[in-house]
Amino acid sequence: MSEEKYHSASHCKYLIQYHIIWCPKFRFSVLKGNVDNTLKQILQKICNDYNYHIKALEVMPDHIHIFVDVPQTVAPCDVARTLKSISAIELFKAYPQLKKFYARCGALWSGGYFVSTVELISEAAVIKYIEEQKDDKSRRIQKGSKTIS
Repeated sequence: MSEEKYHSASHCKYLIQYHIIWCPKFRFSVLKGNVDNTLKQILQKICNDYNYHIKALEVMPDHIHIFVDVPQTVAPCDVARTLKSISAIELFKAYPQLKKFYARCGALWSGGYFVSTVELISEAAVIKYIEEQKDDKSRRIQKGSKTIS
C-alpha cells in the first residue's frame, strides 16, 4: 500500500473514507436540471470549508452518492449532518420554488442516510459504482414521482 494515500496528524497516520447516500424528503425526484449542478457546487464548497476531500460524487434525481476522505477527528454522523444541513439551506436560497415545494414539511432531506467505511481495496469499486449511477439504464424511477421545474 502506498504511503501517500495516508494522512498524518501529530501522533497518527490515518485514512478515513466514507460512502454516504441520502435522499430528498419523500424521495421525490427534485434533483435534476440545474439543481443537480448547483448541488454539486454547494457540496464541493462545504467539503473545502470543512477539509473533506471528495473522491466521487453523483447526484441522481432522487438521491445523492458522495465518497469522501475526512480528518480523523470527524464522526460519520457529523459529516452527513454537515453536508445535509448546509446543502439544504443553500439549495433553498438558490431555488425558492424548491423551498415552496417543501414548505409543508419544512425539510429538504429525509431524516436518515446510509454510511459505509471504505477500505483501499474496495475504493475503486465504490468510485466506479458512483460514477456509473447515471449510466445504469435498468434503474427504475418511481412512477408518479413529483418533480420541480
